[in-house]
Formats: sequence, structure tokens, C-alpha cells
Amino acid sequence: MNINKDDFKSSDYDEELIKNGDNRNVIDNFKNIKLEVIKKHLKSTAFNFEIVIENLDHDFNMGTIIRNANAFNAKCIHIVGKRQWNKRGAMATDKYLDIYYYKDLDEFRKYLNRSNKNLYAVDIIPGAKPLRDVKFDLNGIFAFGSERNGLTKEMLDLSDEVIFIEQFGSTRSVNVGVASGIMMYEIVRRIRE
Repeated sequence: MNINKDDFKSSDYDEELIKNGDNRNVIDNFKNIKLEVIKKHLKSTAFNFEIVIENLDHDFNMGTIIRNANAFNAKCIHIVGKRQWNKRGAMATDKYLDIYYYKDLDEFRKYLNRSNKNLYAVDIIPGAKPLRDVKFDLNGIFAFGSERNGLTKEMLDLSDEVIFIEQFGSTRSVNVGVASGIMMYEIVRRIRE
């Protein structure tokens, strides 16, 4: 995504940020630009993949997953379960994303059926396929669970495919926040090929 300061008009700039300094975690070309303008720009240039997170444990990694969704310009985030999560880890990037909440998996399933998108679970379980071998819909929805418990059986059953990220050392799995970054990078890499 190439963003140029020339893409913005004078009314897009926030006078308070100019006066007081912009210490937000945004790229240089978004400095001093109003939050609503940045959000609108990101929405218009977003990749068409979506992220869903099962929030059953108040996992601290949710903030990292949301921060990664912003970094890789996902279309939106869906959170199934508890509305409360650790926003500190997102470093305010949640302000730039559309985030939708669902009280349970049944409510999310209704959205999934309406969206007509494929759902891909990212989890390291028996039967999962390695990321390098999976051909997935680049406009799909990618599901992440908690660090401790992964995804629920119900979410796994709802998924069209379960993908795992190969590791080559002694640890059983990478952190779910790290896994989300690897997965989203791969999605965008394939889109841009």
C-alpha cells in the first residue's frame, strides 16, 4: 500500500495533533492525519480477508492479533465470545479497524452463512495441513483461538480447512499472536503475487 502525503487535503489534518505533536503508532505519511480519515483510507484499500478470534480466555494475544490485522490491512475483525479483551497489546490499532462482536458461535455462524466465505482455522492439531501446502481462498475468514486452548471443537468443525504453521525446533507451537502475523503475511504475499 503506497500512501503519499499528496493523497490528503488540508481538511484531513488534525490541528490538535499538529500543535501538540502526533505520537500515535502510525506510519509517517499518516502523521497528523485525522483518525477518521486514516480509517476511511484503510477501509478503501483493505485486502478482502477477515479475521475471527474466539475470545474465551481473555487471552493477552488478542491485542497482537488485532495489531497484526491492522498491519496487514485485513478487511475486519470478528470476536466471538467475551467483548472484553486486552486492548493494550493492540497499541490503539483497534481504532482503525471495523470490529464486530458475537455473543457465541451460533451468532457468528449466521454471519458466516450470509458472507458466503470460506472459513480457515489456524491451529496445530492432528489432521491440520501445513501452510505451505494449503491452497486457500484469499478472500476467506481465518480463525484464531486462545494461546492455551486453541480453537473450540465447534469452530474447528465449522471450518473448511485447518491450517498449521510448520516449526523446525523443539517447541510444539509458536505463540498464537506470532502465528497470526505469519498467516496474515502469507495471505497478503499470495494476494500480491
